[in-house]
Amino acid sequence: MKLEKVMCADPQCCTPETTIQEAAQMMVDCDCGAIRVIEGQGGSRPIGIITDRDIACRAVAAGLDPTRTTVDKCMSTQLATVSADTSVEDCCQIMEKRQVRRLLALDDAGKIVGIISQADIALNLSEHDAAEVLKEVSQPSEHAAMT
Repeated sequence: MKLEKVMCADPQCCTPETTIQEAAQMMVDCDCGAIRVIEGQGGSRPIGIITDRDIACRAVAAGLDPTRTTVDKCMSTQLATVSADTSVEDCCQIMEKRQVRRLLALDDAGKIVGIISQADIALNLSEHDAAEVLKEVSQPSEHAAMT
């Protein structure tokens, strides 16, 4: 199965100057747990991703003011990406190996064209395959998972 059949195409984005509160509101409005961060207004090059976990652990837990703190202060910058023509099965293996919950799908020019998440896997693959991805991604590791 191809990634494009199950990913969230053209996901919401923000810039590094977006406030944490604005990013959180985008997540509510889009019913998602991650917003891609791109270079400047009108840009398409990914420079990070801000997740609901980033907001909770890096901003709220640290006592940062969400109305004044910008996403660049707590976003994840080590991006896990795949080519837009990657198979879903290969995406699962990458998620397991990198221990991440989301992958950004890029076109040949490096522009983000979608995001695939564990939820997308759960909704589109067998229970066994989805459970395996969840198990492997959730294994404790020496480094913190970024998303």
